[in-house]
Amino acid sequence: MPITARQYTFHLAGKMKTQEKIEAYFEKEQPFREGICLLRELAHKTGLIETYKWGIPVYTIDNKNVLGILAFKHHFGIWFYNGVFLSDPKKVLENAQEGKTKAMRHWKFRTMEDIDEATVLAYFHEAISNQKKGLVLAPEKNKPISMPPLLKKALNNNQALKANYESLTPYKQREYCEYISQAKQEKTKQSRLEKCISLLEKGLGLHDKYRKG
Repeated sequence: MPITARQYTFHLAGKMKTQEKIEAYFEKEQPFREGICLLRELAHKTGLIETYKWGIPVYTIDNKNVLGILAFKHHFGIWFYNGVFLSDPKKVLENAQEGKTKAMRHWKFRTMEDIDEATVLAYFHEAISNQKKGLVLAPEKNKPISMPPLLKKALNNNQALKANYESLTPYKQREYCEYISQAKQEKTKQSRLEKCISLLEKGLGLHDKYRKG
């Protein structure tokens, strides 16, 4: 069914707004501006579609996230959304959050000189090939949820908090449980619990702010 002129106008307006956000991200004055712009140039050579999600430029194929380009305070780099499947011949990839993140892998740079263009392109093309093959790490939907005692006690002592927790999807409940359980020290578990409580009071999942955009 053909789209109307009004729908097309809204489509163009949305596309322009997205492009403005992308350009603003790369034009912002910060120490790693040249580095992320070079990574962007390389991404443009691959046929990936450039878009904007979660406050960062994201590159997709068939509407599936392949990689993102980011700048932080002390480094810049690439997020490979299903980087777990990359062969990583140069051993440059890091788990996004050891013990928690299953699929995503990071490649960090600290200077322009760290970027070997041919190697980066090779990683890009392998990531694209993997996505085309459908290599995606599926979440463990049937994995039983083991609630840490600290969280269980907090929920039992606050029925409103408990109601908010129980309103979340099992996947989001599991994220809270794993976040607290994976802390090695009791002090860390307590601080994580406090963070969880502040989010649960608002009815939010642990990573909801990263899922928006």
